[in-house]
Amino acid sequence: MTHDVIVILAVLGVIGQVVAAALLVVGLLALVRVPGPLRALRTAVEGYELWLAFLVAAIATGGSLFFSEIAHFVPCELCWYQRICMYPLSITTLLAALFDDPRAARYLLPLPAVGAGVSVYHLLVENGVVGESKTCLISAPGGCGVKWINEFGYMTIPTLALTAFALIFAFLLLAAFEPRATVYVR
Repeated sequence: MTHDVIVILAVLGVIGQVVAAALLVVGLLALVRVPGPLRALRTAVEGYELWLAFLVAAIATGGSLFFSEIAHFVPCELCWYQRICMYPLSITTLLAALFDDPRAARYLLPLPAVGAGVSVYHLLVENGVVGESKTCLISAPGGCGVKWINEFGYMTIPTLALTAFALIFAFLLLAAFEPRATVYVR
């Protein structure tokens, strides 16, 4: 059963990466003054940006808890830093969505940005590009370089976290800077 859940989470990660890549393309097109895809995206998700951010954060939080509490993977120090960025997003994006407060998205943007940075660093440690610190080595069996999962030849826990942080950042960005209707005062 544990392996089945790991595969499901990995598949969700791949789907998330496809969505993140599409969002990146839409953003890049908007930067080079091709606004059509961004307008279409805004129309498609209008009013649901915070709910989408919450959904991703909730799945990531649930997956993280599954890995440590059900699969018994001991979280390393870098995993804890990523959790510090992800767990509050589960609660705050839910509250922002419930109260339909897109202004909150601007204040939440640093959490997925910092979390993504930690995820990138964790991937570098995991793949031997940079060395592990001594605290990494004592924080979990094998340290921060252990690949507890490795689905599809690349999908590891920090890869899943990076995907979630990228999606949350994109959805929060859409919510924070959505076009506002012009209000005319007589």
